Parts: sequence; C-alpha cells; structure tokens
Amino acid sequence: MKPALFIHRTFVSLFCTYVLGTFAAGLTAMMTWSIAPAAGSLVASLVLSAFLLPSLLLSAWGGELADRVDKHRLLHRLKALEWGLLLIAAIGLWFHHPFTLYFLLPLLGVQTTLLVPVIQASLAQLLSSAELVRGSAWLSLGTWLALLLGLAVGCGLWNGLNEPEAYRSGAVVLASVGLLSLLTSFGITAGQIGGQPPGRGDPRVSPALGGSRRLMRSAARAPQWWLALVGIGGFYFLAICYLAIPLSAIHFSPKQFFAAPGLLLSLLLLGAMSGALLCVRFSSGRLELGLVPLGALLSGFAGVWLAGLPLPPLVETPASVLIETARPLLTSFFLIGLGGGLYLMPLHTLILLTSHEQLRARTIAVNHIVSALAIGFAAGFVAYGLHRLELRYYLLGLSAIALALGLGFMLRWSRRVLRLGVFALIHLIYRLRFRGRHHVPARGAALVICNHVSFMDALVLGGASPRPLRFLMDRPIYESPWLNWLFRLAGAIPVDSERRDPGGLRRSLEKVSDALRQGEVVMLFPEGRLTRTGETQAFRRGLDMILARDPVPVVPVGTAGLWGSWTSYRHGPALAHFPRRFRARVGVYFGEPIDPRLARRQILEWRVRSLQEEAQQWVSSSASATLERS
Repeated sequence: MKPALFIHRTFVSLFCTYVLGTFAAGLTAMMTWSIAPAAGSLVASLVLSAFLLPSLLLSAWGGELADRVDKHRLLHRLKALEWGLLLIAAIGLWFHHPFTLYFLLPLLGVQTTLLVPVIQASLAQLLSSAELVRGSAWLSLGTWLALLLGLAVGCGLWNGLNEPEAYRSGAVVLASVGLLSLLTSFGITAGQIGGQPPGRGDPRVSPALGGSRRLMRSAARAPQWWLALVGIGGFYFLAICYLAIPLSAIHFSPKQFFAAPGLLLSLLLLGAMSGALLCVRFSSGRLELGLVPLGALLSGFAGVWLAGLPLPPLVETPASVLIETARPLLTSFFLIGLGGGLYLMPLHTLILLTSHEQLRARTIAVNHIVSALAIGFAAGFVAYGLHRLELRYYLLGLSAIALALGLGFMLRWSRRVLRLGVFALIHLIYRLRFRGRHHVPARGAALVICNHVSFMDALVLGGASPRPLRFLMDRPIYESPWLNWLFRLAGAIPVDSERRDPGGLRRSLEKVSDALRQGEVVMLFPEGRLTRTGETQAFRRGLDMILARDPVPVVPVGTAGLWGSWTSYRHGPALAHFPRRFRARVGVYFGEPIDPRLARRQILEWRVRSLQEEAQQWVSSSASATLERS
C-alpha cells in the first residue's frame, strides 16, 4: 500500500488522533477488567453495553450534529472531552477506584459514538475518491492495531508489575495518550474540514430515538446503501462471535492475553489488517466490490476448516505450545480475519463514496446503528452458542452465515466478481501498465472507445476499467454454446451485420441506449473489426449514431503490446497458432473524457491514435531496456 497519504498533514493528524483515542479505549477496557478480575463476566458485559447502547441511542443524533455544525470545532470539543474523561479514569486507576472506571466507560462510549461520524465524514471530505479507498483502509488498519496494542499494553502492565505499580503506570499512560491525542487534533485545519455553512439548514437536531427510526427508514429506501449496511452488520455479527472464542478465556484472567487466547485474538485482528492491505492492493485506488463475496467465502471455508480441527483448552495452553502443535488452527483463525478484512473494506468505502456530502455523517450513523444491532444479536448468540452448543456446531453455524453472505453478494454483484477475475487473469498473462484509469467517471453513463488489435482487447479493457463494462461483440461469437453463459453474465451486447440481419444493428443500438440511460459504462471498438495491419482503422458511423441518441462523455483509450499475440492477425489468422510469448508488456492508456458536444469521429480517432502511440512508446522503451540488460 502506498504511504503517500502520510505526507498529507491533515490526514496524518486525523489518523493519529483517532488511532490514539482507540488505543486509550482498549487500554481503559483492559485495565477495567484487571481492576476487578473476580467480576470478569460482569465487567465484560459492562464494557460491551458502554459502547453498544450509545451507538443505538445516540448515533442518529450524533450524525445530525456532525452534518449541521462545523466539524472542525466539534472534533476539538469531543477530543477535549475525551482527554478529560481519560484524565478522570487515570485518577481512578491511580487511587484504585473501580467504580470511577465503571462510571466513565459509558461516558467514553457516548464520546466515541459522537466522534466516529465526525472522523469518517471528515475523511470522505478530505480525500478524493481514488484516495478514499487507501485512506479508509489505513484508518481501519490503524484502529484494529491500536485496539490490539491497547489490550496488550494493559495485560503487559498487569503481568509485569505488581498491582500498585500496574495501576499507576496505566494511569500515566492513559493521561499521556489522551493528551497526545488532543494535541494531534490541532493539526487538522479548519479550511479542509468544515461543516454546514452558517445559516444553512435547520440547526436543530432530531431526538435520539426518533432520529434513529427516521434514518433507518431512509436507508431502507436506498437499496445499494441498505445492502451495504446489512453486509457490514453481518461482518460485525461474525466478528463478535469469532472474537468471543478467545475473549471468553481472556476475560476471566487478563494474564491469558499472552497465552493461547491472546494469540488467537491477535491472529484474527492481524488477518483483518492484512485483508485491508490486500483490498487496497487489489483495488488500485478504486472501489472493488468484487472482493466482498470473495472475502465472505474465504472466511466461511476457513471456518469450516476450523470446525474440523481439535481446539485445545485455551486457558491452560501456552502460546508457544500452540505455535508448535496447532499451526492449522492458527492458520484458520488468520484466514477468517483475512477474509473479514477483504469483505468489510469495500462495503465501508461504498457508504462513504455514495453518501451525499450534506448527509454523510447521518449515513455513517445509520451504519453504526445497524452494526450495534448486529453486535447485540451476536452477544445473544454467543451467550447461547458457546454454552449450549458444541464448539464444532457453533463454528459451522458461523461458517454457514459467512457462506450465505458470500453467495448472496456474488449473485448480486456477479459482474464485479467476473471483472475482478478478469483483472487477476490479465495480470497473470501480461505485464501491464495502466495510466489514467481515474478518467472513467465514478458515476453515471459513459462511453469507452479503444483501438482493436486482438481478441484479448475486451478482456484487458474489462479488467483495467474501474467500473464494470458492457461491451458489443459479434453475435456468432456471443452465441457460442460453450461461452454464451459467460457473455451473458458479463453483460455483453450482441451485434449483427446489416447483411445477416437488417434490423440487428438497430436492436443492438437500442440495447446500448438502454444501458447508457441506466447509468452504465459501455465499451466499443469504433473500427468495427480487428486490424490486419496493426494500425488503427477509420472509425465507423455507429459511434456518431450512439452519441446522437445518447450524448454521454466519451473516454478514449489506447492500447499497445497486443499486436503480435496469438489473438491478433500479425502472424496469420487469429487463434490459429500457438502463443509465441508469455508475460508480454501491454500498455493501456486512458484519456480525459471528451464532452459529447465535441465528440466527432475524427477527433475521437485522433485521440485514440495519440494514446496508442504513447502506450507504444512505453512498450518499446521497456523492451529496449530489457535487451540492454541481457
């Protein structure tokens, strides 16, 4: 993952202030457990309720507050409140007053509930759509790591020091981290993160419960948002159920964090962090929803694998023994977390990208309400499943839920899953260089046009595009008995020549028009056929006909490196001979969108030729450099 975001001062400040606050929350929770180990179950319930109930009751109010007031000022006030609460918690720890911590935990929950919409809405306001995938992943990764470190430091203090020294050291760490979190928030500039302009909109916010019901009804009317919210709720349900396995052993004795329970908990969180990193790697700065079903299926199959493995007694087993004797068990826990990270990140980014700027914090609030409900259901399932079911059946039930989510999202986003598979395939076959993919509009209809040199062009363009493409193809190929199902799944539009079917072209253009009017991206090769010479041929009139019916932005693309492959006509008929090269260099250069009012055939043809020449220069220079090194 590229760390370029960390040269952005405001992002660094936003990241650090949130991550430090999460670390402090994890440390406070662990020290609260440690201060009353005899009441481990009661304290665990208190910690869960302290953060769950405010999310249910106050998320809607906090979301409206973040949307209607200046985010910069609100963030500073909430961070000041956080430091004050942590300072009181530190005093309670220093003087060994457990009831002070019990009282402060719900207040920290309220503060966190109000802060999270501000942080995430500010992140979406600060970063571009291409940066938001990376920024969201970094924030999630930092949050999970900070939570893990907070728990580890709390257990480390409890294990390494005597009781008075542990409480005093914990108090110093809490107060220091809280102050550092407050200070880093001052690096966030008001000009980049703001709220509603003064005097715009109703400054009042809705009552907590009424606002929650209204926001839930609004989300239900937006199918894409609701699908993402339900998916995220499913993630938190499964996460709590899986985390409960090691946590059920830790909360009876915090010292067990450095034994088998802590190791399994760490593997789940490290897997989720790795999933977030892989998500950004596969996404390449775009929203890759095809990862959602793949992540769910990975977690589901890993859970089935885990259910078939013997689980040793977690309380008595040292971590070193578990590493030596139960590596499949550790691997399955890591894979469950890895799948969870791949599953969650695109859904979370989808909500940030598609929400309206003036309603973004309220949309995030709905996400937290649904997540809190899922966590509540998960707590009930854990209370029943871990005590009344065999662990094998408990794990199989969780695996069935994960697999059902994966299959459901695969059916819903089949084209995106196919596009991701094509993306992986072309990276395996070719050494690719993409440029300008951000020129494909993030929303709305567009036309992508490209030079046509090989039968692989559609696959390469389909994998390179940040959005799924509908593409035109010759009807005889479309109706191939072995591949017709694949072309239907990909959304291909068959086109017939006027000679074979006089009305075929008109029907194909109508399907193109329907796709564009539904906001899809359509790809076509204006030459109408494969080149026999390697040079771009004259564009046909079908392009003008499409733009006359549906004037949409046109994104020109030039490719180079595919001429000479076994799917081109350079060495005779395409596909009539064996491949002569593998891992060839291929350049795919996207140009800036052209306004439909200026999109004439001659202009578009010139732009595609220019992009093809630029891509060819890279292919040729790379080949020359390889020859010089050899």
